[in-house]
Amino acid sequence: MCGIAGMVETHRDGAVDVATIHQMCEAIVHRGPDDEGIFVKAGVGLGMRRLSIIDLAGGHQPVFNEDKTVCIVFNGEIYNFPELRSQLLSRGHQFYTHSDTEVIVHLYEEYGAECVHKLRGMFAFAIYDERTNRLLLVRDRLGKKPLHYALHNGTLFFASEMKAILAVRPEFAKINRPALLQYMYFGYIPDPATAFEPIQKLPPGHLLEFEKGEVCVRQYWDFPEYGTYEPASEEELLEELEFRLAEAVRIRLIADVPLGAMLSGGTDSSTVVALMARATSQPVKTFSVGFRQADFNEAPYARLVAQKFGTDHHELILDPDLVDTVEKLTQYMEEPFGDSSMLPTYFISCLARKHVKVALSGDGGDEAFAGYDRYRIHLEDRSYKWIPRWVGVWYRDHIHPRIPYGVPGRNLAYSVSLPWEERYTEGISLQSFQREMGVLSDDFVASDRAPLKSFREYLDNAPAHDALSRVLYLDSKTYLPGDILTKVDRMSMATSLEARVPLLDHVFLEWVTALGPQWKMRRGSQKFILKKLAQRVGVPSEVLNRPKQGFSLPLGHWMRHELKDLVLTTLLDPQTLQRGYFNPNGVRKMLDEHFQSRRDHSARLWRFLIFELWHRNFLEKVGRANESLATASIGLSERGR
Repeated sequence: MCGIAGMVETHRDGAVDVATIHQMCEAIVHRGPDDEGIFVKAGVGLGMRRLSIIDLAGGHQPVFNEDKTVCIVFNGEIYNFPELRSQLLSRGHQFYTHSDTEVIVHLYEEYGAECVHKLRGMFAFAIYDERTNRLLLVRDRLGKKPLHYALHNGTLFFASEMKAILAVRPEFAKINRPALLQYMYFGYIPDPATAFEPIQKLPPGHLLEFEKGEVCVRQYWDFPEYGTYEPASEEELLEELEFRLAEAVRIRLIADVPLGAMLSGGTDSSTVVALMARATSQPVKTFSVGFRQADFNEAPYARLVAQKFGTDHHELILDPDLVDTVEKLTQYMEEPFGDSSMLPTYFISCLARKHVKVALSGDGGDEAFAGYDRYRIHLEDRSYKWIPRWVGVWYRDHIHPRIPYGVPGRNLAYSVSLPWEERYTEGISLQSFQREMGVLSDDFVASDRAPLKSFREYLDNAPAHDALSRVLYLDSKTYLPGDILTKVDRMSMATSLEARVPLLDHVFLEWVTALGPQWKMRRGSQKFILKKLAQRVGVPSEVLNRPKQGFSLPLGHWMRHELKDLVLTTLLDPQTLQRGYFNPNGVRKMLDEHFQSRRDHSARLWRFLIFELWHRNFLEKVGRANESLATASIGLSERGR
């Protein structure tokens, strides 16, 4: 696991120096504290920070082919590299390391950019081919590993995190207002946009080729068609599901360092731990966090699973200094991120890193097996499909505006009047809240008149016919990489911990995708077949039959107590209200409703709080760096005269 960064100029005579690449690497040292590697030659600079996991002694990067005309920096793990290595040796390739990184170099020699189809794992890598003066950037199929890029005056910059690009080009911190509006709507910025106009994310399942000053981005993978496989029986399905998931877990146990698992006490992580315990001879190291508030404390369930499978269990009951933690984490954030479960993810990563370098997690099960409550609610809401569309339009245009704000059922009636596709996308966004409260300024909202457009396009173009599969596809293309995997990557890497997600093994996931919706949700029961498997492998019934929590936390309590002063002083600060993002009257109304306990706005308040703290703790710091750079440039110019 590493962080990568670099730049390539269109013409080989460009000036790229070691100091610049080192500066980029220094910005992401937390991703790889064990080693640094830099390659600079004729207008090209590649750098990496390494967290040593495989081939500890010999896996130094960058890695080259035999005649050193092809060079790679790589972030991730390739789980099928032993088989690929054997195949490449039989074809005459020579290896000088035992790392998975070198396998990619020789695959590139054989297949060019199409080598990505051979890889099974999580990855973001850059390959420079000196023979053609071409740079290849590749991001894994699901988006487990991040990769950003920016093209400026014929030079392509790239990095695992934007802060590495901003470290040498702080002038790229030019606000992308439509992207920030999407953050307000969803709590994250969906690919390919970023908070900064000049910088983009390479979307999951895509590759980028840079040659002769031109950037070409293309998709190399997408989910297969949903619902094409119907097993002969439930027993046959369970046997194959167990075999496939056990394999996905087993291949993720390859490491030359201590390894464990994040255990939330839910179905997904408990099933992963059960299969890990079966595949290893030593007790699995497991890690969980809990809260003193009983309603949000999942630690007892994790403890049950740990006892059942005889793990070496480590538990942390959180009573954090919330203000200090929030201030600290927003300094790491290169763009605002509004999922409050980043807090327990960060703390469990801190706990795990004290004992291991690698931890498996249960992330991805909800999108694969329909685990979110909104899927059940969505299907129930489809009972309103008998309402003619013209009736819904008439209600929204003529009746809804006449109903006073605060009348019970007002928002529900509006939602019922929508076609189901719009009802779902509105339900996962800020749309209805903005319509009712107007908390965002008119000018800010006008920066993007259709923030839900791309989401609707995913629904319309999904390789599926039934409604459940269509929303699973939408969430797998947006919420999964933009929120869940971003959270896991950023919080684990902030502690120099590698997180592996077997439920998102692409071979396993393609098979799961082909299952019909009845195997994922049946009679309102979510994760139907996965829970059957969990029961089969011994996960305690108390875990399987409890209400879903995920990484829940007492946010409402915190907002009214520990974080109250921070929320009020931050969101009502004239500096906040004068930036042009918020409608001051809407903000005050929202705060009054929340702190008078008329409505619970804690999730939205958290989103807005993080946004402003990001502005102060990250963006303004970059701005100061830009001013310092400009001052230094002026000084150099004056001395030159």
